[in-house]
Formats: sequence, C-alpha cells, structure tokens
Amino acid sequence: MTNIAIFGAGGRAGRAVTAEALQRGHSVTAVVRDPSRYGDIPGAVRGDVTDQASVSAIVPGHDAVVQAVSPASGPAELAALELDPDFFSKAAETLLHTGVPRLVAIGMYADLLDGNGRALLEDPGVLPVQFRAFALAHTAGLRRLRAAGQGGTDWVMLTPPAMLRVDGPRLGRYRIGGETAPSGELSYPDLATAVVDEIEQPRFHRTRVSVFN
Repeated sequence: MTNIAIFGAGGRAGRAVTAEALQRGHSVTAVVRDPSRYGDIPGAVRGDVTDQASVSAIVPGHDAVVQAVSPASGPAELAALELDPDFFSKAAETLLHTGVPRLVAIGMYADLLDGNGRALLEDPGVLPVQFRAFALAHTAGLRRLRAAGQGGTDWVMLTPPAMLRVDGPRLGRYRIGGETAPSGELSYPDLATAVVDEIEQPRFHRTRVSVFN
C-alpha cells in the first residue's frame, strides 16, 4: 500500500485518480480547498497547493503526491477566471520543496507542440484567446518543474489530449507519447490509470509525456 496525497481531489481528474488509487488498495489523502463543499469525499482535508505552510502540513509521511488542481471547473468558469499567472509555478515550487519521493502532475494539452514544433497555445484556431492565460500559467508550472534539476523529488507530468472525455469508459490501457500533441482522445478513468501506474511503477522521470488512447 502506498500513501498518496491528491491535491485537487474534488475536480474531475482528482476524483478519477482518487477512485483508481482506492480501488487498488492505496491510502489516499484527498486535499481540497474547502472540505465543506465536498461532503461526498470522505475524510477530505483542507489544503492550498500554492501555500508552503499548508502543503508542508499535509505531505510528510506520503510516498507520492498528485497535482490535479485546477482553479476553475469547465470552460465558462475558466474563461471568466482572473488567474494568478504564477499559480502553477507556485504549486510546483511548494510541492518540490516538500521532498516527497514521487510527484505526478496533470498537464494541459495546449503546451504540447504541433507537427511543426510550434506550441499549440500559440494557435488561436486550437486555443481560443480567452484560455491563453490559463495555458501560459500551466506552461510556467512545467518550466518550474524542469528547472528543478536531477536531485530531490522525482516528478513526471502526464498531459492528456484536448479530447478528455468525462463520460468515457475505463479501458485500462493507454499510449504514451512525447512533446507532440497526439490525435487520440482519453477518458478521465484512463488518465487516472496512467497516474497511478506512474506511482506504483515509475517509468518516466523528471520529464513531461503525453498520454492518450
């Protein structure tokens, strides 16, 4: 059994990872910003992934951390959000400083590359302008992870495709790609399968990969 702290356990990805980890017999600490809003998540604890004191009070004793936090749920909320551009870089900073052995972060497809090596977030035909700030903040978080070097926490970022299906079934399989955006899709349960696989038997170290079906 592995002790896993899941930040963002109330979101779509966080809920899927929590369910997958529990189904496999792991111990889960479900971290949310306001436990009173998540009565359906037993034992949820309050935590702010960008606050060092908050994170440092939760993470010790855990074997792995999952960073699945999103400051908003759904396209409408995301478009209206006044996002701190340093949100994801602060999250990476706080989690790296805990010294947790394994960190698995959920990435965003828009900072993958197209077939010409150009970031998708630079193409308004792929990413509408109202979501650009969110994509840039995600990219800053990835840069902070990459700047950590080879010592300390062993991290990986798993980036799903644009078509991430809420209603998709758990197939129990997935493919791994590199920096170029894949053409496939993925369900949240299969994203969760990949996350927990990378905790149980890490294959990728201090890098970002894409995951898709």
